[in-house]
Amino acid sequence: MDVLHLEQFLHEKYLAELHKALNEDKAVVIDFSVFDRFDPVTADQLLEDPENVLKAFREAAESIVQEKIHVRFRNLPESRHIRIRNLRARHMNRLWTVDATIKSASEVKPQIYEAVFECPECAKKIPVVQETNILQKPGQCECGRRGDFSLVEKKLYDVRWLQGIEPFEITTGEQPGEISILLKEDLTTPRMQKKTDPGSRLTIVGVLKELPKRIKGKLSTKMDMYIEATYAEPSEIEFEELEITEEDEKKILELSKDTNVYEKLKASIAPGLWGFDEIKEAVLLQLFGGIAHHLADGSRIRGNIHILLTGDPGVGKTQILKLVSSVVPRGRYVSGSGVSGAGLTATVVKNEIIGGWVLEAGALILCNKGLIAIDEFDKMSRDDQIAMHEATSIETVSIAKASIVATLPAQTAVLAGANPQYGRFDPFKSVAEQIQIPETLLSRFDLKFALKDKPDKAADAKLADHIISTRRYPQIAEPIINRNLLRKYIAYAKQIQDMELTEEAAAALKDFYVDMRNRNVTQETNTVSITLRQYEALIRLAEASAKIRLDTKVRIEDADRAIRLMKYSLTQLGYDYETGAIDIDRIEGGMPASKRKKISIVMEIIDTLHKESKEIALEDIRAEAENRGIEGVDEVVARLLRDGAIFEPRAGFIRKV
Repeated sequence: MDVLHLEQFLHEKYLAELHKALNEDKAVVIDFSVFDRFDPVTADQLLEDPENVLKAFREAAESIVQEKIHVRFRNLPESRHIRIRNLRARHMNRLWTVDATIKSASEVKPQIYEAVFECPECAKKIPVVQETNILQKPGQCECGRRGDFSLVEKKLYDVRWLQGIEPFEITTGEQPGEISILLKEDLTTPRMQKKTDPGSRLTIVGVLKELPKRIKGKLSTKMDMYIEATYAEPSEIEFEELEITEEDEKKILELSKDTNVYEKLKASIAPGLWGFDEIKEAVLLQLFGGIAHHLADGSRIRGNIHILLTGDPGVGKTQILKLVSSVVPRGRYVSGSGVSGAGLTATVVKNEIIGGWVLEAGALILCNKGLIAIDEFDKMSRDDQIAMHEATSIETVSIAKASIVATLPAQTAVLAGANPQYGRFDPFKSVAEQIQIPETLLSRFDLKFALKDKPDKAADAKLADHIISTRRYPQIAEPIINRNLLRKYIAYAKQIQDMELTEEAAAALKDFYVDMRNRNVTQETNTVSITLRQYEALIRLAEASAKIRLDTKVRIEDADRAIRLMKYSLTQLGYDYETGAIDIDRIEGGMPASKRKKISIVMEIIDTLHKESKEIALEDIRAEAENRGIEGVDEVVARLLRDGAIFEPRAGFIRKV
């Protein structure tokens, strides 16, 4: 290898970068295409024998700047891009580029790369390069001495192990490939550590190497593979990184000025599914999202919109979830019945290669800045649902296990689907009574909808005609705006990071909030129709509506759209048939005001009868309740028994605790 020739290249093309690297990470990054034009023969040799060529490059760089410096290459030719699942034995010891989402990562630890031993007889220093996890000692000194030698010096560098899997976008319907990745020296700096944490998507340039396996201390014939990274850079395909051409921009701007833009975009979401206009409109706003606000006190208000779809089976919830998740970069569909809290948020696992505990990111983190669709949300265990509280509220996931304490970003919009506990949705019961989701988690959803399967001759005929038409003429189900343009339209709109709330819009949102809060409050009932959570959700929805027009101002029409969707959601799930009012507690999972009042009266009856006798006959309670016009006493008594307020000493009688 002609080191002088490489010195000439570095001096001509990268002299400024070399001197700059001395004050930073001690590494210079070279574009492969630049070197390929300068010396195509050595460039080809770099791909086939990277270790020797990179060693020569380091020597050339050090001779110029008189300090140890690394040379790293990026932008390898397309022929050297390979999927993780396609790596084989024939690819060993050659240079490749892989795309990987980081699933887990170790802490940065020092590792000995060279140990210096001293001969006790002749005092000669013997350097030994360390290539395994076990310290290698010299077998013999030049003087002929064999046996033990004293370790007098250790040369260390920092290392970090990553576990990479193939990104969602390239593994649809397949098991994603997985491989270990070794980062060394300047690739482990604090700046790089942040870029390579779990959940990051990286382009890795590295050498595929073998990793020996030992069984009971003996070397196995079966080996693992790992990539020793020579270069790493973030490569997340997020909305802001979608390539938008001038032609795309022209189409997007034309569409934003179209008076029917909302209808066209709405019709492009699940066009094969007839009806559900309000739900499609809400999901459309979710795709665009609101604006994340950072307050002066350091707190952050999320911009992502969370939606819960519940209702009867077979109405199309799953279809909506799958289609919406496929529109978004880093979008993912998972089923609640087959996912754990650790699989959604994060967990700590033992890694055999590292010999320690590592942090492993779950789906919410891997979908950071995207959308996750969770079907059968109610089938997740209660502990797993509770694990989502932090992610859906402040959009981070914190974990403290096995000495690892970390906080990971989960700025992910959640579209969840849930089925009623007893098959079909009962409008006379609250959401919490029918869906096994904690009340505190229910309140995190900005909008909640019930998809009801009601027999309706006219609607059923239209649905049947639509299904037949889409089977006979598939082009009918094609979206008005194709998926590629829709993704770019959303990406373009998401560039809006600041938005002004006009006085008219602010007044409309405020009036709606105040009116709903006080509409049904009387001396007899204390029904709460809406809370501050819904008010913040209204603002997010209005901001998303403005984004669709590519407007930086939230106008009255945006406020009206947000109010209309919120009313639709509240009416569907919050209507209390006993009082005829909207009660937020029916939606959020709490106890409706009508039921609270009924329980209060029954407890008052029990207190009165308790003064006459410690044991109270249920018949007496029923009779007194009937006199006061209270129905459903047995249900109230059953709840009080469950809550431990009363107990049943014998059949037909109760006592206060």
